[in-house]
Amino acid sequence: MNLNKDIQQLNNKLDMLRRKLDDAKARDDQGLVKQFKRELTTVNKKIASIKGMQSRSNSAQGEALNALPFHRPLSKLEQADMGKFKKSVRGLIVVHPLTTLGKEMGISEVTGYAPKAF
Repeated sequence: MNLNKDIQQLNNKLDMLRRKLDDAKARDDQGLVKQFKRELTTVNKKIASIKGMQSRSNSAQGEALNALPFHRPLSKLEQADMGKFKKSVRGLIVVHPLTTLGKEMGISEVTGYAPKAF
């Protein structure tokens, strides 16, 4: 189950329902308007549920990374040859600040987390 794909599919369905709702309102078809509004609320609830699951997953992953004993920002030279750097430091996990995990953790620069000093 890929949460990002599920959210994307639900957002597409939400857009489609909004367009259909606008068309139904233009035709003044009250039965369809009520139906589309019910469907919109269920899709919004599903999206909120999935985003909550995603947030819990990211916070748990962030806590696990913060529990690792060593972490520090990576220099530009280390970032330039990430493959070589990851091979030299076993168990290294790199978190970028623009990813959802990086935003959740509140980091401001590319940071490496590892069980041993690097």
